[in-house]
Amino acid sequence: MKRPNVLILYTDQQRWDALGANGNREIKTPHLDALTAQGLTFTRHFVQNPVCMPSRVSFLTGRYPAALGITHMGVPVPPDTLTLPRMLRPYGYTTGQIGKLHFLPHANRDHRQPHPDYGFHHLEISDEPGPYEDAYRAWVRRRAPEELDSISPGLPPLAETWYRAMGVQDTVKHPDTRFPKKALPFRGRSDLTHTAFVAEQTQEFIHANKDRPWLCVAGFYSPHSPWVAPQEFLDLYDPATLTAPTYPTDVEARRAASPQGDYTDARLRAARHGYYAMVSEVDHYVGRILATLEELGLRDDTMVVFTADHGDWLGEHLRHGKGYPAPDAVSRVPLLLRWPAGVSQPGRAIGSLVEAVDVLPTLLEGAGIQVPPLVQGRSLLPVLQGAGVTGRASALTEGRGWKSLRTEGYRYVCSFGEPEGGEHLWDLEDDPGEYRDVAGNPGYAPALAEHRLLLLQRLLQNEQPLPRVWGY
Repeated sequence: MKRPNVLILYTDQQRWDALGANGNREIKTPHLDALTAQGLTFTRHFVQNPVCMPSRVSFLTGRYPAALGITHMGVPVPPDTLTLPRMLRPYGYTTGQIGKLHFLPHANRDHRQPHPDYGFHHLEISDEPGPYEDAYRAWVRRRAPEELDSISPGLPPLAETWYRAMGVQDTVKHPDTRFPKKALPFRGRSDLTHTAFVAEQTQEFIHANKDRPWLCVAGFYSPHSPWVAPQEFLDLYDPATLTAPTYPTDVEARRAASPQGDYTDARLRAARHGYYAMVSEVDHYVGRILATLEELGLRDDTMVVFTADHGDWLGEHLRHGKGYPAPDAVSRVPLLLRWPAGVSQPGRAIGSLVEAVDVLPTLLEGAGIQVPPLVQGRSLLPVLQGAGVTGRASALTEGRGWKSLRTEGYRYVCSFGEPEGGEHLWDLEDDPGEYRDVAGNPGYAPALAEHRLLLLQRLLQNEQPLPRVWGY
């Protein structure tokens, strides 16, 4: 049996609705929209953690963050972790990771040091777009060394703290203005962005391995802030025409009282401008990668996945970024699957609840490989093959000290300590923006009790005791 190739196009901080195919009429994503028409889009797909590191390791292991013991940032992933590349290698797969992996903290290490392989044969790790001496800067140095001083968006604050504490001499030139809340043009040549690096090296990996089964994870940094994109992608949008978020009356009052004016309509549109431009740049390079599959005759035998590690408030709730309590803006991300040899009735939009842990067992089953018992996700292969859709009753997102359960009509959160210990409930049919917590409303007591039970059942279901070896 010829096993399919696996291409995972993995963005950082991309909301589910930052995609034309998912109903956004303002964003320009023609290649991703075409990918959707050729495969399936899962419109209610939720990640298991709302920040980068735990979400990424959960995705590439098919396990929940709590089962892995990695529920928050800054926890190095153990080098012997059972990952997707390790599951594929015994079956003849060559495996590669290009760009952002983020299995190690990036602010307190020398990026020239060899990186744990986590089962990948080929690694070109660059977890940030230019502030460290990593694979991305090495690529720019080889192609256009005169451009090196133009690619860093600024040194992350914790890296600056580590440099100072450890006496590290930073050799990278950074811009004077760091992380402003607006769109910025890329300061170097537009073919030298981090997104261009990920795409070009992904294409090179595919060319080099075209005669054997392969897995490649293309780890794009975009559309994570700071919102930096080449001018031609910024020019695709007129920020004055972009839709700014709307707020309930009480939030609108807080917005008006904001002393910095960070959430005026003009600033909200400026943020969306940069964010959309970054998504459009990714879309452009996704088109090039998919064209490579066509050129090499690999299209029909390649399972293509497009998804993200988490979303972004993008001004909703007067916030940017991601985190607790993981509302839809943060925990709901795109999931596109294309596999011409294995997808029945392409172009379907699947509205059932699915989770990021479900992707790994889908890929294994599609490759004819048994799913290890530690994997906690459910294969979506029957959906791809046209069987009736039997989605989950709930989607679980969890962090350190809290759990969030997303059902058809509600989001329920239980937490202790900080942040905001207690129970929370949002009625998503009445309040899709998740602004009004109704947990204390007596009329919602039955719904609160139901979700309390559902969460407890999910936690019991997710337990993974060590296997028995005999009766006693």
